[in-house]
Amino acid sequence: MTGGSADRTRQAAGEASSMADGLAGAIGNTPLIRLRRASEATGCTILGKAEFMNPGGSVKDRAGLAIILDAEERGVLKPGGTIVEGTAGNTGIGVTLVANARGYRSIVVMPETQSREKIDFLRMIGADLRLVPAKPFRDPGNYVHVARRLAEELGAVHANQFDNRANRAGHAATTGPEIWEQTGGRIDAFTCACGTGGTLAGVSDALKARNPDVRIVLADPDGSGLYGWVKSNDLTVQGSSITEGIGQSRVPGNLEGAAIDDALRIPDAEALSQVFDLLQHEGLSVGGSAGINVAAAIRLGRAMGPGHVIATILCDSGARYQSKLFNPIFLQSKGLPSPPWLS
Repeated sequence: MTGGSADRTRQAAGEASSMADGLAGAIGNTPLIRLRRASEATGCTILGKAEFMNPGGSVKDRAGLAIILDAEERGVLKPGGTIVEGTAGNTGIGVTLVANARGYRSIVVMPETQSREKIDFLRMIGADLRLVPAKPFRDPGNYVHVARRLAEELGAVHANQFDNRANRAGHAATTGPEIWEQTGGRIDAFTCACGTGGTLAGVSDALKARNPDVRIVLADPDGSGLYGWVKSNDLTVQGSSITEGIGQSRVPGNLEGAAIDDALRIPDAEALSQVFDLLQHEGLSVGGSAGINVAAAIRLGRAMGPGHVIATILCDSGARYQSKLFNPIFLQSKGLPSPPWLS
């Protein structure tokens, strides 16, 4: 993303005004919430950036906005044009809403295994949704490759959230600086899981430019190779996870060259315990990726010791995964704990 796009992204996020200029102006500037129980458990200040408060309900609104603004500036997305994205759901939602607001058509290609709630929501907001069988990235039928081919066939713009560095630049221009300002520059570490890598890499770019000593830690579910990539340059994949939209068997373009200090692997049971705890005791409804992020922040806080300030991302709402994360029958079939109030 060029400097002009970065400036426009900042402006679109409404930094300078309390009045949002349309949908784009309402994206970003989300609260940074002190997580009481995580903080008490570690002696640190654990902070969650409430990205579920974006208009489309997730952190991926930022990527959708940044990618579309960049495509406009480069002249490849013109009035009445079409943008195609391959997504686990949330980026498709962000792209569709921004496209609606700016006069574009959106086509979303998504694995059919994603939550019913995301599928229904995409259809509700007017996305041209194409569901495909879940395939590994090496397979030509993988949703990312299907989206790329479809964009080529139609002469449309391929959003390409995984390798389009406008995604990372959008977070470097907005999410990272917001965290720095909200903590008054008192931040010791940042951790989050990666799907595209845009959030972690962009926040790393912003925070390390201000203080190179800020520790950046990648949180990874089972079934992903990114933990091994950070630890030993080994992308071998083992196990599986019920989380959606995070974990990779390759290094996306947005992660290449990112300053990452360490990685943590978080199993589903540990992540779910945080999802349920946050809802039951702090009134915060979050999805599985946020559970992984908070679990990683707690582990990181215990390793660093009391007194540190650690931020992470509360990516989206638990309502987007009601049929999975809050379905005792589904969870029991996977050998995972259920919410205590539903058991």
